[in-house]
Amino acid sequence: VMLGLERRVRKPSFLAFCGALLAASAVALSAYAAHGIGDPLAQSRLHTAALQAFGHGAVLAVLGPASLNLLGRTALYVLLLGVLLFAGSVAGGVLLGWPTTLAPAGGMALIGGWVLFALSALRR
Repeated sequence: VMLGLERRVRKPSFLAFCGALLAASAVALSAYAAHGIGDPLAQSRLHTAALQAFGHGAVLAVLGPASLNLLGRTALYVLLLGVLLFAGSVAGGVLLGWPTTLAPAGGMALIGGWVLFALSALRR
C-alpha cells in the first residue's frame, strides 16, 4: 500500500501500444508532409492521415488500459481498425501510389467505433 492507495496490477495493453505507435507515426508523417513533400494536395492528404492517426492513437493510448465493458473494448478495436484502414490507405496512396479504396471503409469504421463507444458509455 502506497500513500493509502492500493497498487493496481498493471498489465500490458495492446491497444495502448498500438495507439502510441500510431501517434509516433503521425508525428513523423506530419513532419515528412511539411518538409519532404512539395505538392500541396499530397501535403494536405498526408496531414489529414496524420491528424486522424494522432487523434485516434492518443485515444487508444489513454483508453486502451482502462477497465471498459465488452462493448467499450470492441469499440476501441473498431477504432484501431478504422484508423489503420483510413490513414493507412491515404498515406499509402500518397507515399506508395496505392489505391485509396480502403479509406471510405476506414472512415465508416471510425464512425461506427465512436457510436459503439457512445453506447458503451450508457451501459457503465
